[in-house]
Amino acid sequence: MRSGVDHLRKGWDKAGWYSKAMNQMRRSIRRTSIGILAGGLASPALAFTIGPWNLGLLFGIALGGIYAASLRPASRAYADNLMAGAALSIPLWSLISVVALPIFAGQAPAWSAEGIRAHFPALMGWVLYGAIFGVINQGMSDWATTLWGPEAEPSTATPAPITRIVILGGGFAGMKTAQCLEELLKSDISMHITLVSETNALLFTPMLAEVAGSSLEPSHISAPLRSSLRRTEFVRARTAGIDLEKRFVLLEGITPGAALAESREIPYDQLVLALGAVPNYPGMPKVEELAFNFKSLIDAIRIRNHVIEMFERADREPDAARRVPLLTFVVAGGGFAGVELAGALNDFAHGILADYPHLRRDEVRVVLVHAHDRILPELSESLGHYARTKMEERGVEFRLNARLTDARPGIIVLNEGEIRSETLVWTAGTTPSPIIKALNVEKDKHGAVKVNAYLAISSQACVWALGDCAAVTDAKSGKPCPPTAQFALREAVTLASNVAAHLAGRPMKTFHFDSLGALCVIGHQTACAELTVPFARTRAVRFSGLLAWLMWRGIYLSKLPGLERKIRVLFDWIVELFFPRDIVQTIDLK
Repeated sequence: MRSGVDHLRKGWDKAGWYSKAMNQMRRSIRRTSIGILAGGLASPALAFTIGPWNLGLLFGIALGGIYAASLRPASRAYADNLMAGAALSIPLWSLISVVALPIFAGQAPAWSAEGIRAHFPALMGWVLYGAIFGVINQGMSDWATTLWGPEAEPSTATPAPITRIVILGGGFAGMKTAQCLEELLKSDISMHITLVSETNALLFTPMLAEVAGSSLEPSHISAPLRSSLRRTEFVRARTAGIDLEKRFVLLEGITPGAALAESREIPYDQLVLALGAVPNYPGMPKVEELAFNFKSLIDAIRIRNHVIEMFERADREPDAARRVPLLTFVVAGGGFAGVELAGALNDFAHGILADYPHLRRDEVRVVLVHAHDRILPELSESLGHYARTKMEERGVEFRLNARLTDARPGIIVLNEGEIRSETLVWTAGTTPSPIIKALNVEKDKHGAVKVNAYLAISSQACVWALGDCAAVTDAKSGKPCPPTAQFALREAVTLASNVAAHLAGRPMKTFHFDSLGALCVIGHQTACAELTVPFARTRAVRFSGLLAWLMWRGIYLSKLPGLERKIRVLFDWIVELFFPRDIVQTIDLK
């Protein structure tokens, strides 16, 4: 029996699995022990606020061990740990002190204002516990590093890569593909994965409108790609070209004025195209020149700063006629992006009026221009009508069956007239990346790369495509897949599986996915939701109002990458309940 165990251990050692498992166990024991001790030292803050001292001590120790075991320690990050611990303690207070403890005591949770105020001392105890724990845990981690050295890490020495997998694009599709490939190929050290992206972070686009509306801090909805991908080599660069015959990608640097010096070629054996889409202004150069895009984090920051600038200029403009274009904000496009942005800008603009005493509420206009007869074509007609009705009640104007044809400074030209406005945001159309258009492969009428049922380009061996830049057809229904995040994520799972199967000589699987539904927030704690019923894909359950808004926030918060980002966004939302929107123009991005 012992010889069999020794033989198995030797086999593990040969593959490096045994040493990796032992290192992981040592790291877990070390982090958990530090967390338990730090939680115990910080627990007096709970013992005097939530009940019997032994209950506070138990909570403090247990939560400390769980928190420390789940996060990788960073050196001397005292401020980050203090803030993260204090922020995390707020939802813990609401779940434990406000809900769980009263229920276990046979009482109803205290949802009234008086009941919440009665729990305010417990909130202070939780926040104090979280802050103290964060500092103590960081200090003990640093002390452990000084005493015993850094945590044991698996050896990074690997043989020269044999198969080079290059992924172009760091959005939902590209990042998810890299993560799945890391998991599928983790035991094969001959595989080298490279992700190329113009930005070093994944942007969580469903929350982008809240950044433009000053509800969320910009960095809180972005997850660093380097931290999220452990095995993948990340390259921050712009894709300048692809040579399909010689199998290499031409990259150029992002730094202004240094593009030529930083240009380089990287070869590939397997190429994944996840380059996404860019705004499309068909035959409207002046609109392209004057309009704001709404695709990136910088776009959202620019829109927010511009809205504040318009209020500043209007506040010191004595002529009411000249204030009209300054306080009129036009959004072109009635899909999800346009509707969510219009709702966020309407809330933002009316919410900051208190800081501008010379301006009247009736002077602020948010106008949504849409080329069809109803907004939100992605949802049912009833939800689209509900969204329009609610937004009109809150002051949003709609120009339906109207096409934007031109723009001049201060004037937006429609096929049915003109709108005087200094602000135009374009969300009405996108087109695949110019790099995709330059490829000599088959494309659909919109310029997206055509792929087969396995998400591969049939005419090019070892080239794959997914997301907004690919024309993907569902293998079961035969219908084209919409360019949404939920489809991009499922396409990434199938594509990564097929790449691994192709390299191993195994059969590949076709892509099929049934939509889970759609959610759209329309402003002022109101949203629309249409969720697909399991096992009955032809039917959908529809929600609207406050319940749909809570569902929107809960679902997207759960999907936001990283615990730290979840905490920061949750803290932003809590702060928004008690304080007005921030009107500080943070940076100049002109």
